[in-house]
Amino acid sequence: MSSAGSSRSADRTTVVVIDDHMLFRRGVVSAIGDLVAVVGEADDVGSGIAAIREAVPDVVLLDVHLSSGSGREIIEAVSVDLPRVRFLALSVSDAPADVLGLVRAGARGYVTKRIDGAELVDAIEQVALGNAVFSPRLAGFVLDAFTGSPGARAQGEDPGADPDLERLTAREREVMQHLARGYAYKEIAEALVISVRTVESHASAVLRKLQLSSRNQLAHWVSQNRLV
Repeated sequence: MSSAGSSRSADRTTVVVIDDHMLFRRGVVSAIGDLVAVVGEADDVGSGIAAIREAVPDVVLLDVHLSSGSGREIIEAVSVDLPRVRFLALSVSDAPADVLGLVRAGARGYVTKRIDGAELVDAIEQVALGNAVFSPRLAGFVLDAFTGSPGARAQGEDPGADPDLERLTAREREVMQHLARGYAYKEIAEALVISVRTVESHASAVLRKLQLSSRNQLAHWVSQNRLV
């Protein structure tokens, strides 16, 4: 569902919802649809980018981890061309690396999927106005991270981490570590209970995002960054 157009639809905030779990996405749309105008839905990176470009919504509500990539990839793909579109992450993950990765990419807020419908609508409206919105537990270490406080390190954020690493999804990091240890694709597939084709896809994404050309280069990079 999508419609081209600009900021407001009948004075309601326009929203595109991107989540690869259809039942959850439909539940979100049902919960917020009476109070905001849902002008697009998508379940992966490519269709998400297309929906945003077509609808040009006030707010994009998106998950951090998608089956085809990450919410960060979507933000980076459209934020330069569509600077007025604002992003609010809605995720089950409250990992510091996920939160800070999205914020650094340009998200104005990050809330977890424990939020209820009324709170979510309020968060969307706040983000549409240009305000920053975070679930209470997340706000502290986001502030710490951007003010240089050691509180961010206590939450597991490494201020010296390679920014390219933050582009990887959680699954891609798992595949990366197995590759660096010398595991074959079939062994990685068995260890992570995924298909060999999925391993190959993740491996290609890891090399592309880290700007490496071979497993040997990857092993050296991982060793240098002390990730294994």
